[in-house]
Amino acid sequence: MRHIEIRKATAEDAALILKFVTELATYEKAANQVVATTSDIRASLFGASSTTHALICQADAEPIGYAVYFYNYSTWLGKSGLYLEDLYISPEHRGAGAGKAMLKHLAKIAVEKGCGRFEWSVLDWNTPAISFYQSIGAKPQDEWVGYRLAGEALVEFAGS
Repeated sequence: MRHIEIRKATAEDAALILKFVTELATYEKAANQVVATTSDIRASLFGASSTTHALICQADAEPIGYAVYFYNYSTWLGKSGLYLEDLYISPEHRGAGAGKAMLKHLAKIAVEKGCGRFEWSVLDWNTPAISFYQSIGAKPQDEWVGYRLAGEALVEFAGS
């Protein structure tokens, strides 16, 4: 059994995070959508105005995955929530408890910060992840439909 450790990411981890982001996008069949550079990751995650946080998961001091999260807000609860943007463990390290350790670590952060929710999204075809999330007590939220305004549509709408 390998020793799993979770630490806060630093600006020096920007290239590693981008590597993991690209691996995640490849798994999600969207590698061509990754346009971020190491500089983008460094500035957006570790810049002075960043509101986003990142963690690195290590097994015996070897980086094997990452998580990126930020805080959102629920008017209904009158509390912040923790939103998990990305959670990724390299395929060869899955099944050894690293993903569960990352989720527990994030859940503890949410509780410590007084968050009313800990939320994330999963692709509907990712049955291994869905089964894993349900095994820890997470429930799908199927009454809401997510929408996205991005790229040229975002620019056009903002300028209209």
